[in-house]
Amino acid sequence: MKRRLRKAKLIGVIIGLLELFGVLFLGIAYYFNFFNFREIINPVILFISLGTAVIIDIVYVWSVIFYFSKIRQKTDLRAADLIGSDIEEAYNFGMLGLAVVDENDVVLWTNTLFKERAIEILDENILEWQPELKELVEGSSKTIVKIQVNNRNYEVKLLKEAGLYIFKDTTDFETISNYSKRQAVVIGQIIIDNFSDVSGNGEETNDVLSKVRTAIYDYARDYSALLRKISNDAYLIICNFESLEKMIADKFSLLDKIHEIGEKEATPPTLSIGIAYDYPDVVKLNDMSVSALEIATSRGGDQVVVSQYGQDLNFFGGKSEAQENHNKVRVRVMGDAVMSLIRNSANVVIMGHAMMDMDAFGACVGIKAICDTLGKQSKIVYNPKSIERKCKGALVATFSKDEMNKVFCSEAEGLDLLKGNTLVVVCDVHKTNMTLAPKIIEKANKIMIIDHHRRGEDFIESPIFSDIDSSASSACEMIAELIKYASSNPRVKIPAAYATVMLSGIFMDSNFFKSTTSGARTFEAAMFLKECGADNAKADDFLKDEFEEHALVNKILNNTKTPYYGIVYCMADEEDIIEAATLAKVGNACMSMKGINASFVIGKTATDEVRISCRSDGTINVQLLAEKMNGGGHFTQAACSFKHYSLETAETRLLNVLNDYLNDARVVKKGDA
Repeated sequence: MKRRLRKAKLIGVIIGLLELFGVLFLGIAYYFNFFNFREIINPVILFISLGTAVIIDIVYVWSVIFYFSKIRQKTDLRAADLIGSDIEEAYNFGMLGLAVVDENDVVLWTNTLFKERAIEILDENILEWQPELKELVEGSSKTIVKIQVNNRNYEVKLLKEAGLYIFKDTTDFETISNYSKRQAVVIGQIIIDNFSDVSGNGEETNDVLSKVRTAIYDYARDYSALLRKISNDAYLIICNFESLEKMIADKFSLLDKIHEIGEKEATPPTLSIGIAYDYPDVVKLNDMSVSALEIATSRGGDQVVVSQYGQDLNFFGGKSEAQENHNKVRVRVMGDAVMSLIRNSANVVIMGHAMMDMDAFGACVGIKAICDTLGKQSKIVYNPKSIERKCKGALVATFSKDEMNKVFCSEAEGLDLLKGNTLVVVCDVHKTNMTLAPKIIEKANKIMIIDHHRRGEDFIESPIFSDIDSSASSACEMIAELIKYASSNPRVKIPAAYATVMLSGIFMDSNFFKSTTSGARTFEAAMFLKECGADNAKADDFLKDEFEEHALVNKILNNTKTPYYGIVYCMADEEDIIEAATLAKVGNACMSMKGINASFVIGKTATDEVRISCRSDGTINVQLLAEKMNGGGHFTQAACSFKHYSLETAETRLLNVLNDYLNDARVVKKGDA
C-alpha cells in the first residue's frame, strides 16, 4: 500500500509539473505574442483550457482518495472479521498487539495498543521493521519469535492464512523471571584440602591459615555472600545466583589468591569448593553442594565444581596437582573398611576397565589376594578381546590353564554369580561405561570403587564404598597400602606372582617412578610388594617392548608437530591399529625430551575408534584438556577416545581445544612471566 501511495504521489507531481510548465508556456507566448499567439488563442479558449486542467486535477485527486479509501475500508472489514469490534478492548487489556499485513507483508492495520505505545508501522513492511520475524515466514521450525521494541519485550506469533501477527507483551513476566533467577538461592561448601599438613601443631597461631581464612572471608564479603564456619577446615557459603554469576565471570580468583599465600610454603594450602543452584529445595541444594565438593576433592582438590540441577557439572581451577597423602591413619581406616565389606559379603566379583592394562590387572589380583585370605569366593571378570597385549602376556605367564578357570570368569558367568549380597569391586576406573562389564555394574546391589584417576562427572551410581585418591600413582599402589596398613586379622598374604603383577602395574603407571605422581608412598608400596616376593626383573620384563612396537613408536615420533611452544603432538598413520599402551609410550618418549611441557599422541586403537593419549610435566593440566574432549584421567596423564573419527578430525578437535583452553590449563607461577 505504501508503494501504491508513493506511486500516486509521483503521478500527481508529474501532472502538476506538466500543468505548471503549460501555464508558463502559454503565459509567455501570450505576453510576447510569439507566433501571433494572441490571434490564434483568444482569452475564452485560454480560460477553458485552464478550467479543464483544474477539473482533471480534481478528478485525479478524488479518484486517488476513493481508491485508497476503498482499500482502507476493505482492511477495516477484514480486521473486524478477525477479532470483532467488541473483542479489541479485551486484547488491549491483555496487552496483545495485532497487526494485519497484505500479501507483500505491508502492514495494513494495527490495533490501538500500537498507537498507545507510539509504534507507527502502518504502510511499512513488517519484515523490514523487525527482520527477526522472517523466521515465522520462511518455514522455520519456530512458531514464536521474541523481539524487543522500545525497551519492551514481545513474543510474536503469525497466523499465516489471516496475515495476522499477534504480539504478546512479556516484559513484566521476564522482569519477574529474571529477578527470581538472580535472587535464587545458591549453597556452597568450602574446605581447606590439606588442613592437617598446613596447620601442623600450632593451628590457632598458624600465619598461613590465618591468611587463608582472611582471604575466604574477604572473597565472600566482596561477592555479597553469607559465610559460616562449620569446622576448622570447612565453611558454608550462601548467596544468590547474581553473586554466583560474578564469581563464575571472575573464574573463582579465590583459588589464585590462596596460591599466592602459599607460594613460598613447603606445603602450600589449597581449597576445594562445591556449589549447587537452580533447585527450589535448599535441603536438596545442600546435598548437591556436598556431592560437588566430594567430586572436587576426589579430583585432587584445588578446584571448584559448580552443579546446576539437571545439567552437566562445570569445573574451575584444578591447576595444581594433588598433594601426596601422608595420613596413614586414613589408609588404615580405609583398609579396615575394605576388609569388613569383603568379609560380610556372600561372594566377590572383581573387574577393571575395558582394555585392561597392567595396573587394572594388578589391582584386581590384589583384591583377589584379600578375598582368598578372608576365605571369600571371588572371581575376576576377564575378556580376552578387551585386554592389552602386554597384560595378556603377563596373565598367561602368571596363571596356568587350571588357575585361569579358578581365578577368572566371563561377563556372563559374572552375571550368574551375582546374588543379593554379592560385592562387586571395581578397580582403576569409576565410570560405568568404561568398566569391563557394564551389565554387572547395572545389576549389582553392592559396589566398591578403588581408583586413582581424578573423578569425572560420570560416576558409578551409589557405591557403598569408594576410595578415589588422585595423588596415588596407581591403583596397585593404593591396594598395596590398604593391605599393608589394614589392622585385620589374619594379615593378608599376597602370593609372589600376584605381587609381581602389582609391581609391574606400579612400574607402568608411574613410568618407572619418573611420573610426577610418584612419591614416598609409591616407593613404600613397591618395597612392600618386594617384601611379599615380587620379582622386579620379571615385572620389568612384562612391560618390555617387542621390536615391532619399538619401531612403531619411533615411526610415530617422526610425525611430531609443535603447535605451541613447549607443546607437541604426534599422529600415527591412518592404516595402523595401535594399542593404547603404545600411544602412551610415545607420549612418555616425548616427555623425556627437554623443553616439552605436554604431549598428545593421536592414533587408531580400532577400525572405528581414535584415541588421544595426553602427557604433561606438571605445568599443564592435561586432564582438563582431555575432559574438554569427553575424556579424563590425571593431572599429568589423561586420554580421550572418539568413535567414527578420522585422524584428521581428531587432530582438528585437539587443536581447537588447545586454542580455546590451553591458557586455562597452564599452571602459572609467580615470576615465570
